Amino acid sequence: MRVFFLTYSFYESDTRVLQYARALLARGDEVDVIALRRPGQSGRENLAGANLYRIQERTVNETGPLSYLLRTVLFLLRAGFALIRLHRRRRYDVAHVHSVPDFLVFAAVFLRLAGVPIILDIHDILPELYASKFKITERSELFRALVLEEKISTSFASHVIIANDLWKQRLLKRSLPEAKCTVFCNYPDLKTFQPRPRTRSDGKFLILYPGSLNFHQGLDIAIRAFSLVSEQIPDSEFHIYGEGVAKPDLIKLAKSLGLENKVIFHPWMPLEAVVEAMSNADAAVVPKRASSAFGTEAASTKITEFMAMGVPVIVSRTKVDSYYHDRSQVEFFESENVPALAAAILRVSRDEERRAELVRNGFKYVREHSWMAKKQEYLILVDSLVRRVLSRANGLSAHQSSTEEKEALPS
Repeated sequence: MRVFFLTYSFYESDTRVLQYARALLARGDEVDVIALRRPGQSGRENLAGANLYRIQERTVNETGPLSYLLRTVLFLLRAGFALIRLHRRRRYDVAHVHSVPDFLVFAAVFLRLAGVPIILDIHDILPELYASKFKITERSELFRALVLEEKISTSFASHVIIANDLWKQRLLKRSLPEAKCTVFCNYPDLKTFQPRPRTRSDGKFLILYPGSLNFHQGLDIAIRAFSLVSEQIPDSEFHIYGEGVAKPDLIKLAKSLGLENKVIFHPWMPLEAVVEAMSNADAAVVPKRASSAFGTEAASTKITEFMAMGVPVIVSRTKVDSYYHDRSQVEFFESENVPALAAAILRVSRDEERRAELVRNGFKYVREHSWMAKKQEYLILVDSLVRRVLSRANGLSAHQSSTEEKEALPS
């Protein structure tokens, strides 16, 4: 089977896209990927079996909706033309398009017209993401336009994958029928995220945050909380890995609090380097803002990845994280409450038994909710979509084909 992936992200560090591709490659399928390029990267590369086409360079510095829109539209056009050329040579069996934004699914219009099934994978729900990132309200014309864009994009797709159960319920209310939607959370790949021997012995207590640096992520809250307790935890440091529009302000905040030598900002690093840094952490923090309609429902991949590596996680009590986790697995604190986060950091740093409890229960959770346990459902979904096309080509009625597909799809 030949599968095409399209993602407006950096493929080699996007764990969600990587795990799909690796599952297909492991069973012998062929995978082509169109993605973004960082400065200095090659435009074409074979990466662990996947043929990678990096068609557009990106620096994550968008300051408004228009700049982000222009870049994504340019990527859409480039991807569409590249896909036409590739399909004429390769003849894909299925395409898997990754949002955001949702309208990237239309880059595959040539494949859709040729009868190729299209999966739209919504990593982040777009209207709420834009509202959070660019400070727009749900009553604005832009928000309503984004909801319409969501409806049109999901209608165009053959099937929709969504990243958590809360977002599935939201989509079902406003954009698509239940039979067309499947939830695949951001499960950790236990081959990548697993306990590793530490490569440091400096005696420091390292707190880590790896991920995007946007307002809804609440890193300013974490920095302020760390400033309250850094002197109480000997040799403590807070390391932040990632890029985003909030980064310059976060650096200024750390400096204003006199923490420039204790809050360490790292540039983008390949996935393997980030995993190595995670393995050396004593604790992790996920300080999202619950007041953000997007932040409170956006499940953090890093929670389960840290669990899989045996690192205790301090987590803001948001709607989605309260849905999936309890206090036996993570150290919750009241969202946007700086003293509460400071107290949580102190508890985890001082209470060895609590850390052991979090690690033990975290391991148990990821064993039951890992990509290894779920990837077969994805392969079944892909095969069922391809089988529907073959069935129709062989003359089965649309009703028979639809019934077979519904029975095969994971719930």
